[in-house]
Amino acid sequence: MDEFAIFKGHRYATVIADAKTHQVIWIGLGRSRKDIRPFFERLGEHGRNIEAVAMDMNTAFDLEVQEHCPNARIVYDLFHVVAKFGREVIDRVRVDQANKLKHDKKARQWVKRSRWVLLKNRDNLNTQQESYLAEILKINQNLMTTYVLGAQLKELWRCESELQAKNLWKVWWEQV
Repeated sequence: MDEFAIFKGHRYATVIADAKTHQVIWIGLGRSRKDIRPFFERLGEHGRNIEAVAMDMNTAFDLEVQEHCPNARIVYDLFHVVAKFGREVIDRVRVDQANKLKHDKKARQWVKRSRWVLLKNRDNLNTQQESYLAEILKINQNLMTTYVLGAQLKELWRCESELQAKNLWKVWWEQV
């Protein structure tokens, strides 16, 4: 279950696909509860048989799935979990660290300007950005710890089994 932008601007649509067959089973305009409810009404009692729903972190999706698919586990997609971790954790630590460096303007500016290299996928960094990231992480232990936790969080989606994911989650959570 995913939302996507229609053209440019703030018009959205929602697509729902079968996770096993990858076949699109429904598309509708909008992304609100009202907009996606027709799908769930058409689904009817079959919703009770759904075991899991993969989605982004859209509250409307979450609420409708809980209401109409009470036995389904909700699985948030990697992109949205990592983006949320970046916005709410890495960025918060970066701002806090910059504020602690008020006495050292040069270091403060370095940390303040590190936002995009900290949030960008490491595989997409150019040589200069990679070097900048390495330097920031070397000089700031709190940013290093937070960055490593974010990288480890991504590994949860690469687990081969539920048991492996639970074990990795436990290790990750203990580090947090």
